[in-house]
Amino acid sequence: MRVIALFFYYFFARHLPSRNRWQDPAVRLRVFLCRFIFHSVGKCVNIQKGVYFGKGANLSIGDYSGIGQDSEINCSEDPVEIGEHVSIGPELIVYTSSHNYSSRALLIQQQGGFSKPVKIGNDIWIGSRVTIMPGVTIHDGAVIGAGAVVTKDVPAYAVVGGVPAKVIKYRE
Repeated sequence: MRVIALFFYYFFARHLPSRNRWQDPAVRLRVFLCRFIFHSVGKCVNIQKGVYFGKGANLSIGDYSGIGQDSEINCSEDPVEIGEHVSIGPELIVYTSSHNYSSRALLIQQQGGFSKPVKIGNDIWIGSRVTIMPGVTIHDGAVIGAGAVVTKDVPAYAVVGGVPAKVIKYRE
């Protein structure tokens, strides 16, 4: 059933236009298919047009959370957990794997890679075109500014932005 759901998602449902609401018929179809694909899917989830997640088996998304249009979540090796009440803008990129490059004696291609899970807590707002690198945990209540590249854990209730992302302030 999972393979069939992946087929229908990538060749049909992923391309349907939709409004930014979980009640939209195209969103409901995408979420229905993702229930067979993802590790877990909460209630009232919003998956917008064009979202890519590979095979998706290591992806979990909580209640009242949404993934913005044309986002890419690479969770093929390690899991990506998205908590509850998470708002994600368009074109998010999440990586769970990367290359080793520390040795100057070897070509980068010969040094292999590594993989680490990504965890996104609850009540989080992630702006558009954010990149989240492997091993990052974004703690509850954080806000990630548009265009940020998140390379380190984000503290609870922090507002971060920039390349690499740094704490700008804390929510009161």
